Amino acid sequence: MGARKHNTAEAMKEARKNEYFAKLNNVPTSPRKMRLVADMIRGLEVNRALGALHFSTKEASRALEKVLKSAISNWEVKTGKKADSETLYVSKVMVDGGMALKRLQTAPQGRGYRIRKRSNHITIFVDTKTNKAE
Repeated sequence: MGARKHNTAEAMKEARKNEYFAKLNNVPTSPRKMRLVADMIRGLEVNRALGALHFSTKEASRALEKVLKSAISNWEVKTGKKADSETLYVSKVMVDGGMALKRLQTAPQGRGYRIRKRSNHITIFVDTKTNKAE
C-alpha cells in the first residue's frame, strides 16, 4: 500500500472511532422495500424507532430492528453509558443494493423469464443530541 493511501486509510479509521454504527450485509429483501421502512425511523429517538419497527407489519422491519439494537449496543460499549440515560437518536440510515441472485422462470412457448432476487446492505448510525450540537 502506498504512503498516501495508507495515510488516508488511517485518517478514516480515526474518524470512525467517534461514530457509532452497525452494519448487516446481504439481507434478502429488495432495497426499495427496505428503504420504505428505513425512512420511517430516520431521525427518530431510539426508543421510538424500536417501537415503530417492532409493531410494523413489514418483513423488512425485523432486519432493521436487529441492526438498530446492535448499533445501540455498540454505542453503549464504546461510551460506557446506558442508552436509557442519554438522548440517543438515529442519525443516518443507509440501504445499499447488494448482490442479486439470477434465476430463470419458465414462460410460454419454450421461453424463459429472468428473475433477479435482490438483496441489500443496511448501515445504521446512532448519535446523541448533545454530540450533534458540539
